[in-house]
Amino acid sequence: MASIASVAQAEDESVATGRTMAPQHPPSTLECATILGPPLKNSGPAWQCDWSRNGSLLAVCFGAPNPCVRIWKLCLGSNHDPDTNNNNDSHWGLVATLAGVHERTIRSVAFCPSNSTGTTILACASFDGTVTIWQNFADDSSNSTLLSPGIKAFSTESDNFPRNETKTSEPQQEWECVAQLEGHENEVKCVAWNTAGSLLATCGRDKSVWVWECFLSGTVGGANDANGEDEDFECLAVLQGHEGDVKTVVFAPSHGMWGDGDEILLSASYDDTIKVWAEDGGDWYCAATLDSAVHTDTIWALALAPGGVRLVSGSADHSLAVWKCYTPSEAAQLFPDETGPVFKCVGKLPDAHDRAVYSIHCAPSRVGHGRIASAGADNAIHIYAEVLGKSSDQPLFTLDATAQLDQDINCIQWHPRDGTLLASTGDDGTVRLWNYQIS
Repeated sequence: MASIASVAQAEDESVATGRTMAPQHPPSTLECATILGPPLKNSGPAWQCDWSRNGSLLAVCFGAPNPCVRIWKLCLGSNHDPDTNNNNDSHWGLVATLAGVHERTIRSVAFCPSNSTGTTILACASFDGTVTIWQNFADDSSNSTLLSPGIKAFSTESDNFPRNETKTSEPQQEWECVAQLEGHENEVKCVAWNTAGSLLATCGRDKSVWVWECFLSGTVGGANDANGEDEDFECLAVLQGHEGDVKTVVFAPSHGMWGDGDEILLSASYDDTIKVWAEDGGDWYCAATLDSAVHTDTIWALALAPGGVRLVSGSADHSLAVWKCYTPSEAAQLFPDETGPVFKCVGKLPDAHDRAVYSIHCAPSRVGHGRIASAGADNAIHIYAEVLGKSSDQPLFTLDATAQLDQDINCIQWHPRDGTLLASTGDDGTVRLWNYQIS
């Protein structure tokens, strides 16, 4: 770890330059543990990955010429110790390939975080302008690929498992496309669920953000069983305001400060801005546009820290920006010209990467270390640690670990429960699992 002297020196430099990073040699390690999806024949880029809520499933979406979603499952070995969580005898096995509905690149995937029926729900956003919703109703012993809603066919990849990937003895999962949402004029770039799984947000090249209410069986707004009322989605709002492609969306808690809804929605765009959308009386509106001078190029990524008070943004200007949400009373005291709640940039890592930052993820609270992972067009993964004891109004970060590849890294995601495990996706079609160890 950094010595006290080096951190103090970095503090002096950060005051002089406005930087929030203490330059030093990474003290921790980040090593590739497994490659789940090396390039297959006719495989496109691996765009985005998402873990299921308990971390037992990993979904990855792929681009043309073979747009699909592959789902891996953690298969526990016979020597698995539940007390120590020792997985030395465990492996990740491919249990499903979802294909045939989208004919163009699938750019984003997101597991629904809550479902009372026990079935797993996955949303997929595509460049064909639509979003598909898939449900896993039951395991099935056949090795199949779903080609269209309710129709199955044998997978052409069933015997073509990549290196370092074990063909699982688990039964193949039976997924069904239960809905296809239409409305965007062209490419859909991102899809995101709210915490309850009752709302779904989508955004795209048409400069719009859509908010949908979910009525699927087992979700907050759905019927209690599949034989109840019709299962569907309803569009609640089409939000206009960005002047360019909307690259990403993420829900955040409102903390009772924005409108009368439980959550707000944040969006980032090619127009270099971040917008805050809030709900009041069932109507969604633009509540704020964050300081447009912070980033000077496309904002590709947003990530919330646990609790939702801190936001991290990543841009094509190579930087990471750290934002804090101040309450109305805090804002009135610190920023007399501001009214109501406000997000303020409290720190910036101007040279976080050598090229565009495509992905950021803040470690979940239950993993216990609070690290921030980022990845981008410089083929690098960086992990940043916050220096303890510093004010949240002037945070200081150290580069804690790094890894370098030879292709753009499109996505990086912490495992929801294991703070030593991350997944990444790349332009070469690979899906890598990483082992992170704090020194």
